[in-house]
Amino acid sequence: MHAFDNDRYITLQSERIRERARRFGDKLYLEIGGKLLGDFHAARILPGFEPDVKLKMLSALGESIEFIVCAYAGDIERRRVRADFGLSYDAEVRRLIDELRSRGLSVRAVVLTRSSPSFRAAASFAEMLRRDGVDVYEHAAIPGYPDNLDLILSDDGFGRNPFVKTTAPVVGVIAPGPSSGKLATCLSQIWHENRRGGKAGYAKFETFPVWNLPLLHPVNVAYEAATADIGDANQLDPYHFSAYGKTAVNYNRDVAAFPILRELLSRLLPSDQVYRSPTDMGVNMVGFAIDDDEAVQAASRQEIIRRYLTSLADAARGKAAPETVKRLQSIMVASGLKATDRPVVLPARAAAAQGQAEGKGAGGICCAAALSLQDGTIVTGRNSQLLRSSSAAILNALKRLAKLPDELELLPETTVRSVIDMKERLLSKRSTSNLNVEELLIALALNSPMNPATRLAAEKLPLLRGCEMHLTHLTNSADEAGLRRIGLRATADPLYPSQSLLSHI
Repeated sequence: MHAFDNDRYITLQSERIRERARRFGDKLYLEIGGKLLGDFHAARILPGFEPDVKLKMLSALGESIEFIVCAYAGDIERRRVRADFGLSYDAEVRRLIDELRSRGLSVRAVVLTRSSPSFRAAASFAEMLRRDGVDVYEHAAIPGYPDNLDLILSDDGFGRNPFVKTTAPVVGVIAPGPSSGKLATCLSQIWHENRRGGKAGYAKFETFPVWNLPLLHPVNVAYEAATADIGDANQLDPYHFSAYGKTAVNYNRDVAAFPILRELLSRLLPSDQVYRSPTDMGVNMVGFAIDDDEAVQAASRQEIIRRYLTSLADAARGKAAPETVKRLQSIMVASGLKATDRPVVLPARAAAAQGQAEGKGAGGICCAAALSLQDGTIVTGRNSQLLRSSSAAILNALKRLAKLPDELELLPETTVRSVIDMKERLLSKRSTSNLNVEELLIALALNSPMNPATRLAAEKLPLLRGCEMHLTHLTNSADEAGLRRIGLRATADPLYPSQSLLSHI
């Protein structure tokens, strides 16, 4: 049974946005935070939440909504990457545009924020978009933003930004990731609308934290865990309590920025349309679509553990700051959680210990993986001269799902060895030459037409999406790409499978 009702959410959320648009009259600029597409964090902590349900909800607004896509020009220049998909921000901008258009939604323009003439890669990206028929506008950084209100709200501030002409009553302002300049773009547009004699307002649509759940509800704590790298912290909204005598949850950056934002809005809007609290700005209705709070809490606790284990692995790779790990350790302690509360951790470690004791594995080290199927059954796999532990666990899981005997050979050893030999000759990766997950998927595809059992097993791959996996050693990029492609939720202990530096990449 799903713990989240997508249909109810679409109905409630779309109506709340319509209500907010009616409040402001001519135009509502809706800052959309979080992930519009592929919100797998929400899907993990709200069982049943469809990763693209927010886009379905916005599609329900039909011709009443169009979009502006914001991207910080510096992120385009540095080729910043969205970690969950492995896509650079420029590619993610294109993906957003394609997805919106494929659903019949209008993308009015791309705005490159805090642009600079020195950003050559960003300039090239803008030209490519223009050649593809996408309008691109560039906003320069405003000195003293957001504190220097007199400059910001002048011809030398927002006045220097080109105005994006829109026609729909709701304009969704989206971005490939955080700190992309969505709020500044919304305010700039409102300033220009007012100068043109129009009426326009602002609202914020962000899923987390959930304002009408308790501060320490696991859903909200999981949001803190997800943003540990940028230091977000949930807190009760003091402005909301002062204005209404009611508690509501918000997060530190919105609360800290509210006095300045309120002052900006007070200079742009009539007094009766100025928000009294950060919570007032929001339109989020996700908390009203939760059907099974107990299941949601359990899923959120598992997400906290996943985030903690991922931070340890990233720290071992040099990709996570010590402060991030410390924040997640504190969240784990405060939540009364241990890494071994993740059901796949102990089975993976036990399989590795048993293999080590039996002298099995590759290169003298036994790496193991445990994979939990949708029914809770846990299968394991260990590394060998032919397969990595992740690949072995996936093969064993497919056999179980296809009701095939464990001893059945799905991939001919001659085929696997030919791949390994080729890798060793061409890539000189002897320490990592056993089949990784990407290569496993290719081998399954190539052998399926010739082997009915392999074809039956390969047909079960979609059933692994959303399943949990833990590995006793760190994966490399090829394994990570394959695991992401399958849709497995994988974590790993912060240990390298060997001393070879080739195993670290």
